[in-house]
Amino acid sequence: MSEHAARVDWTRKTPDFAIETYDRNHLVQLGNGTTFTASAAAEFRGDARQTNPEELFVSSLSSCHMLTFLAVAARAGLVVDRYVDEAVGYLEKNEAGKLSMNRVVLRPRVEFGAGADPSPDEVYKLHERAHHGCFIANSIASHVTIEPMG
Repeated sequence: MSEHAARVDWTRKTPDFAIETYDRNHLVQLGNGTTFTASAAAEFRGDARQTNPEELFVSSLSSCHMLTFLAVAARAGLVVDRYVDEAVGYLEKNEAGKLSMNRVVLRPRVEFGAGADPSPDEVYKLHERAHHGCFIANSIASHVTIEPMG
């Protein structure tokens, strides 16, 4: 249906290539031309000032869920004024003993517009529909939990 490109570009900047010292910073260029520096997570000798793949993974899930939720709410005739999610991903060992983003918890807080006052159960069902419709969530094996925050 559609393609989404990203280019990752890394060049050695250290005289050696030792596991302890090589630079993890690299450029990421998205299909729309946006370019940013990324790195490994600080726990893996990366630059903590840069975005890392684990954060991008969590933000990708959170953003996809939000965009799908907004579409579901709009189709239901509900006006959303604000949506904030404080998502957290957990890098843990999986059943095979390998590090994996096994769990992601989304904690969305949704503020509805005037006249829209869905019950907590209705909001939960909207999140459930959004989760099942989210392209990114449908693409991964990680367990994703949605914990709406009001």
